[in-house]
Amino acid sequence: MRGNDIQQATMFSYLSPEQRVPQDHPLRAIRQRTDQILIGLSPKFSQMYSRLGRPSVPPEKLLRALLLQVLYTVRSERMLMEQLGYNLLFSWFVGLNMDDEVWDATVYSKNRDRLLQADVATAFFEAVLQQARELSLLSDEHFTVDGTLLEAWASLKSFQKVDREEHPKPPDDPGNPTVDFHGEQRSNQTHCSTTDADALLARKGSGKEAKLSYSGHVLMENRNGLVVNTEVLQANGTAERDAALLMVEAIPGDKTVTLGADKNYDTKDFVSELRNMYVTPHVSQNQHARRHSAIDGRTTRHAGYQVSQRKRKRVEEIFGWLKTVGGMRKLRHRGLELAKWMFTFATAAYNLVRIRNLAFA
Repeated sequence: MRGNDIQQATMFSYLSPEQRVPQDHPLRAIRQRTDQILIGLSPKFSQMYSRLGRPSVPPEKLLRALLLQVLYTVRSERMLMEQLGYNLLFSWFVGLNMDDEVWDATVYSKNRDRLLQADVATAFFEAVLQQARELSLLSDEHFTVDGTLLEAWASLKSFQKVDREEHPKPPDDPGNPTVDFHGEQRSNQTHCSTTDADALLARKGSGKEAKLSYSGHVLMENRNGLVVNTEVLQANGTAERDAALLMVEAIPGDKTVTLGADKNYDTKDFVSELRNMYVTPHVSQNQHARRHSAIDGRTTRHAGYQVSQRKRKRVEEIFGWLKTVGGMRKLRHRGLELAKWMFTFATAAYNLVRIRNLAFA
């Protein structure tokens, strides 16, 4: 018999969000690990807030909401609050009951800014790594490094001359003025963005368009492809090698390790610096006709070099996830520090997903 299409409002509900979420849902494992991390971060949260005044939005709920924004590619805070209003899965993950009032987008943003001003992302990232370490998922000998450009939240119209006139002509449209920069030589030495002063003009390669960008980098361990360190620098042309040395220097222990990388890292200075740090450079050889590789037979003759060359390609999976899912294709925050905060938190989210998949493999 055909059922009737009738929706009848009920006064009471006897089901909680906990009951509506399937037991095998992927978010359950991530929520469990996240709650363990937040318990460990509780003393840090207590130092961030005053004992006086009105209670704020709990930082644990703020971080879970921010984690959802990364995992589900929610484009804005306003859209996230809308989802929390009717999406039972989101409400359950954040920790809201059915009758709890959803925050206003502005209230959420202002409370979240307190977390952005503190070093919470690094602490969260380190706690995720500790969980992976306890599960014996991390390698302490073989690593891979790579970098990518992160498009800044700034338009090329904001990239103006540093010594421009103080009283320019009034714009034809104050909201979106017309800017004619055709035929003008623009460089980071003579121009600066008025929207994001830390962003620099950069391009991925020859023939590609230049964009205001930052340079994001990860250090990946080769066993399971987890990120063990991150760094965000200005896109100044040497940021990849500079960030690699900073991250390699932070590797704990004093035993010799290997570092895989693509041919952009094949320079004499970089390879020499790695050897001085007791790091075996498993860098891809640059066989350009006009240039000799800094990697010779004493490195390439070992079987481990070929293994590193295969493993290093997995780092592209990290950047692919960060840009397509994690919201790192175009940054939503301005300034180097905030860019680094969001990049570190997004890689922590990637590690949580990766750990969950490895645990159930």
